[in-house]
Order: sequence, then C-alpha cells, then structure tokens
Amino acid sequence: MKLQAKSGVLALAAVLMLSACSVLDGDKIDYKSAGKGAPLDVPPDLTQLSKDSRYQVPGGTVTASAFQVGQAAPDMPTAATTLGDVRVERDGQKRWLVVTRPADQVWGPVRDFWLESGFLLTLDQSNLGIMETDWAENRAKIPQDFIRNTLGKLIDSVYSTSERDKFRTRLERTASGGTEIYLSHRGMIEVYANREKDQTVWQPRPADPELEAEFLRRLMVKLGTPPEQAKSLVAAAPAKPSSRVADVAGAPVVQIDEGFDRAWRRVGLALDRTGFTVEDRDRTQGTYFVRYVEPTANKEPGIIAKLFSSEKTNPPIKYRIALKSEGEKTTVSVLNQSGAPESSATAQRICKVIADDLK
Repeated sequence: MKLQAKSGVLALAAVLMLSACSVLDGDKIDYKSAGKGAPLDVPPDLTQLSKDSRYQVPGGTVTASAFQVGQAAPDMPTAATTLGDVRVERDGQKRWLVVTRPADQVWGPVRDFWLESGFLLTLDQSNLGIMETDWAENRAKIPQDFIRNTLGKLIDSVYSTSERDKFRTRLERTASGGTEIYLSHRGMIEVYANREKDQTVWQPRPADPELEAEFLRRLMVKLGTPPEQAKSLVAAAPAKPSSRVADVAGAPVVQIDEGFDRAWRRVGLALDRTGFTVEDRDRTQGTYFVRYVEPTANKEPGIIAKLFSSEKTNPPIKYRIALKSEGEKTTVSVLNQSGAPESSATAQRICKVIADDLK
C-alpha cells in the first residue's frame, strides 16, 4: 500500500515537472531546506580539522538558528555597501566574483545570503574559506495549478519536484587584499529503480551553470551591486578554452590551454562541483589537498530523508591535485597522499571528471 502511494506521488510529481517553467524564468527561485542532516559527501570528521586565522571572522560565528530568531552575534562587523567594489570574472564556462573587501568583511554577508535564500549551512569553515548549504528543494518549480490553489497547504507535502540542490561557496584572498568568491552547484534527482516503478533511488544530476550564474547575480546584489548592472555583468557569454586527458610517463593528467592563474581558478571550481572536499590549498605550490568520495546512490526505496545522511557513502581517500604551468599551458596531475603520481583507475576517473567539468 505504501509503495503504491509512493508511486502515485512520483507520477504526480513527474507531471508537475513537465509543466513547470525554467528555473530562471522570471527569477522563479524559492528554496526550502530539506532538513538538518549531514551532507552525502562530507566526511564526518572534517569539522575536526585544526583551525587557523586565515578566514576567521572577528566576534564569533552566526548559526542558522540564531539568524532565524534575530540573535546574530552582536560584534559581527558590517560590510560596506560601496557600489562598484564587486565585479564578475569569467573564464570558459566558469564565473566568480572579485570583491575589493577583505575576506573577514565578506564572510558574514555571504553567510546571511544563503540563510536568507532558504538554506541551512552544513559546512561553515571560515578558517578554510568554505561554506556549504544543505540539500534543498526549489519549490518555485512546482506550478500553481487548480488543485494546489484550492487546497493550499492541506496537501502541499504531496507536491515535489523530485530534485534537490546544494551549493558550495569558496573564498580566496587576493594579493591586493580583496576576496575572490567561487560558487558551485550540485544536484540530485529521484528516479525509479525498476520497471515496476515501486522503488526509487536518488542519483547525481549534472551541475547547472545557469543556476550558478543566477545565484552569483543575487549575491552581487546582496553585496551592493545594482540589480540591472549585476544581471548584465553575469549574463555576458564567456569563451570556451579546451582541456583534455592525456598520459604522461604512465600516469593520467589533464592538459589545459591556459596559464596558471586561470587554470587554478577553474580547477578549484571543478573540484567543488564534482564530489571532492578541499581540506587545504597551497597556491604558491599549485596544490589542492582533497578528499575524494566515490559517489554512491542511496538505494533505500521511498525514504527521502535518508538522502541527507552519510551512512552509505564510501570512505574518503586523500589526494593532491597538482598544477604545473609553462606559459599558457597547464598540466593537472593526481598525486597520492605522499606526493607521488597516481596511475590507478581512480586517478583516471578523477582526471576524466575534472576534464569533463572544464569543458
């Protein structure tokens, strides 16, 4: 009986999805947090990493619960809203923001932006310059049909897009004392697991560059850019530099037709998007220190809540992603925890994942 009910709900959701508008049509974005569970791919011990002061915000931290009841930390500095201090940089299909304010003045407004957008934060590491939202559903994708308008919230829980989204934001200091802000999207979709359509699984779906661009635009407005100016800056179409996977001395590498600075930014975004947890980074050495978790679909039928637990994820493995440039060419290598080149099948997959995201 429960399986039949679940099948009917999914069928109804599928019909609703077919009639829904594009996520960006008329700025139709209305996210609602799916819960407070741990994310699928962040190892539980990540929050125990030692802290340093690179991105520490003076005056303590702000929690989601404190924000919701208007009890934010009283000593939190207020960022300036001077117009013209935020701009968009673009390279290939990647966009990021450059702000002339220091990172400790940007961290608070960026955190508030996600909370005000309907998300909770499951990763809030100011020392690493990384924050990550929980999984949330864009309720604006559900059309306001006759039945829903008539019965309202009485059956609102029946309506679902069968999609969930989460976002990672990474802040890096610039040599001039400003901040670069990188934003990446990850998505999941619920699909039928068999022909009988009585079981469902959650599986990854491709990152949505348009959704990333829309949230970058909104974040620009939050940081003080006029809405029309933010829209025009983000909408500009970027060029498409090439990248490829090659074999060098028996080990897989990614070759990028760009110099170090651009390659560093693009690879960082690719890592954020594709299942890596960046523990640390050393730009002077061209190295990202990461944990990689092989993606595993949740196979529990019909229990959406279990999407948001980490019980069924594979154990993470530590790697180094090393960049080495010569002129306008950059090679990206996968190294093991000791710094030796990796030639395993996993290294092959990692290179392919990075190269595919760079295209």
